[in-house]
Amino acid sequence: MLAILKSRQTLKVIIYSLLLINFVLYIIDDIRAASITMKDGGSILDWTQSFATTIDESAWLILLFLFELETYLLSDKTWDIPIFNRAMYLVRGFCYVFLVHSVYAFSMIYYDLLNVEQLINVSNLCELVPLDLSFIRNLSYSVIDADSCLNLSKESVFYYTEPNIVVTDTSGLNLEKNLALVDLLEVLVWLMILATIEIMVWLHDRSITRGILINFIKISKYILYSSLWLMAAYWAYLGHYYFAWDEAVWIVGFISIEMNVSQWKNEIESEKAPQVTTHL
Repeated sequence: MLAILKSRQTLKVIIYSLLLINFVLYIIDDIRAASITMKDGGSILDWTQSFATTIDESAWLILLFLFELETYLLSDKTWDIPIFNRAMYLVRGFCYVFLVHSVYAFSMIYYDLLNVEQLINVSNLCELVPLDLSFIRNLSYSVIDADSCLNLSKESVFYYTEPNIVVTDTSGLNLEKNLALVDLLEVLVWLMILATIEIMVWLHDRSITRGILINFIKISKYILYSSLWLMAAYWAYLGHYYFAWDEAVWIVGFISIEMNVSQWKNEIESEKAPQVTTHL
């Protein structure tokens, strides 16, 4: 049993380290994209929308750490300390604010793509060379110049995904819409998983380990995690292997929290089990 626990903790350290590395890579990726989409500046909300992934990942990393503390590292007595308890819930509250922002940001990205502006009197991408624009397809940005314009698109209808900054064609726009929708659904699914964990922790704090609600949560988790695996497969299908890898690592990271909760459940049931006495 001790060997299993040590192996589980080793796996956690590896997973959490990978998540930190992925977080740094996401920051770099957001900076790269913002250097194109925000080159003319924008409001604070515009900037936070550009760094929605970084903000989202930050909140999830903190929440993952807090769940690890609550479900494994810290004893129940530690959580009974009022100041500590309030401080932890305050931090968790800030994380929820950031996650709500992520829902807003990804919703706005999708909404903006549903209401893009078509370029008028443009039937060839090479006509845009003098305008110093970028072309986006499958989340990849390319500078439109005399050498690249013929290879980037053969279509004749184009749209601004970022006004006067980034354009794409019809097929590219449809793909961007799909990717933005997956981003939004992914955030919502993770929030539902977060809700199930919060409910389970709340129930276990009250020594409740069985019942209709718990059974419903278990079934819901199978559906939610399965949908995340499908999204990871979709990212991989489109060639975004890094996104698929990150999704997989996050799933395993939260499964480790689920294992903590399951172990906690077993401990509660063991304490509640009637003690058998023997008479000599």
